[in-house]
Amino acid sequence: MHKEELITLHQMLFDIKDYFEYVNPDFKFSQYGSLKINPTQLHKSKMEHKYAIFVLGNELANAMKDVEFSASGRISARMKELADKTLKEMEYIQ
Repeated sequence: MHKEELITLHQMLFDIKDYFEYVNPDFKFSQYGSLKINPTQLHKSKMEHKYAIFVLGNELANAMKDVEFSASGRISARMKELADKTLKEMEYIQ
């Protein structure tokens, strides 16, 4: 995926996060928030956006699991795996 496409996906997930927070202020996306990255930060690397997508995807899947979606537990686990893999790639590059 190109960086622009990752940023677009990041923005979509960010919008979904905002919706979840609007509907239920108890939802916390603390791991994502600790990354200090959002889709408008175009200067961040492609890898940083990719990592943020997987972290946010994991937290969104966990939030969905709390609502009613049974398959989201598997999605959450896969997003966590992908986030861990991407973090290792980022560490290797640096």
